[in-house]
Amino acid sequence: MILSEVLPPKSAKRIHPGEFEAYRHWYPKALNATIHPMVNFFLNLSRERMINRYCHLHPIVKAEALAELLDYKCKHFLWAGADLLNVTSASARRQMVIIENNSCPSGQKSMPLTDDHKEQGGYRLLIERSFKPFVQKKRSGLQGALAVLYDKNPMEASGYAAVIADVMKEDVFYVPFFNDDPNPPVRYNADAQMEVRDENDEWHLIRAAFRYVTQRPWNRLHMHTKTRIFNPVVACLAGGRNKMMAAKAYEQFNSEWEEQGLRINIPQTIWDVRKEDIPKRVAEMGGQAVVKVPYSNAGQGVFTIVSEEELARFMAEDFTYDRFIVQSLIGNYNWSSTTSSGKLYHVGTIPTANGKTYVADLRMMVSSTEEGILPLCVYARRARKPLEDRIEEGSDSWDMLGTNLSIRNPDGTWDSDTNRLVLMDRRDFNKLGIGLDDLIEAYIQTVLSTVAIDKMAETLVNSQGRFRMKLFKSINNDPSLIEEIAL
Repeated sequence: MILSEVLPPKSAKRIHPGEFEAYRHWYPKALNATIHPMVNFFLNLSRERMINRYCHLHPIVKAEALAELLDYKCKHFLWAGADLLNVTSASARRQMVIIENNSCPSGQKSMPLTDDHKEQGGYRLLIERSFKPFVQKKRSGLQGALAVLYDKNPMEASGYAAVIADVMKEDVFYVPFFNDDPNPPVRYNADAQMEVRDENDEWHLIRAAFRYVTQRPWNRLHMHTKTRIFNPVVACLAGGRNKMMAAKAYEQFNSEWEEQGLRINIPQTIWDVRKEDIPKRVAEMGGQAVVKVPYSNAGQGVFTIVSEEELARFMAEDFTYDRFIVQSLIGNYNWSSTTSSGKLYHVGTIPTANGKTYVADLRMMVSSTEEGILPLCVYARRARKPLEDRIEEGSDSWDMLGTNLSIRNPDGTWDSDTNRLVLMDRRDFNKLGIGLDDLIEAYIQTVLSTVAIDKMAETLVNSQGRFRMKLFKSINNDPSLIEEIAL
């Protein structure tokens, strides 16, 4: 018996203007939180003041070059969320390091309101500043409705659907689109335009779609469709959901902009590594490393290796893909990777009352607007267990280093461990031990990585707007991935 005979087919739900209810789209702990004054000050800081401050602290950075990048208008990677680590070296040189930059990121449900009188918060900011201009920019005469497609995070996806209905003053289809659905409520007609199926089994044309499809979106969202998709799938393949391409985009960006004093801070990275070569690469980094399946997200497919036991567990697993990324591991100073530039280790949270420090990362969400790339929201996450000075035999390093809140349930659905969520409110923010300059650096690092991925996406599209598969294969020749791409 096939799955479609067991479960009723999923369908698109129609969302009407006026249906937004704040309690449905924020975590309870964030709904009534008061934003920390420093975070609010950062979000309202003028671009000129940010540039002046950053260049004052980084005197080799050329202000004109930084202004050019902050003013950059993305063509493909329109909405991004970078995960950053606050790290330091033995000589106390602190910096924000990019771990990854995600296309169609989460975060709104974790962000306190910057203005109590604007109850739709960052949801509305993104839709008004970026999605609405995107929909209206090219008037091709295409007919149809608007849709929000999602495969996880219904709390935020439904929030976006309700806000789009309010901003665009029309009904919006809210559409589940899961990876393994045998009878999905999304299809493409003979003219390559998307259609969605409602609860009455009727199909509706879609002229533009807001996408919160994050799990291998390239295997069911077509690269070439008349329906405008925000973000287009090429942004994911170019680095937004493809860590292999992101690493190459960052290196290309750094080689181009280092003369201007600008670079994306990333761990030492080795790409295109075959599984059988991973032990050698881990050994080269002193026996501590991070191995990543390049096309996974939400904390899946990331393996921290600090012992022979953890390496053996990784090598015993089977994987869909043929290539991996190996990165230097940032841990405690006593057990971080050794690289040509020395060791980096976590600054971590302010110690608790019992003296425990936790690893935490920072998510910075931005979007491309007519005024350049602007910040939308910020939140942080901490690891499950405190960072220890020594690794005990048999311990799991991921518990000390992994910060992602997403939990994959046995039935394939997703949940979140909100106990480890760190809000940008008056109470939580102080625990992070970061200041205004750290927020500015996190924002600038997010912008640089977003520009790098957007430029990579631009190279993957020809003058007719077609995906350059031959070029993509030459850069990311992983047969298992290539087979998944739906043209």
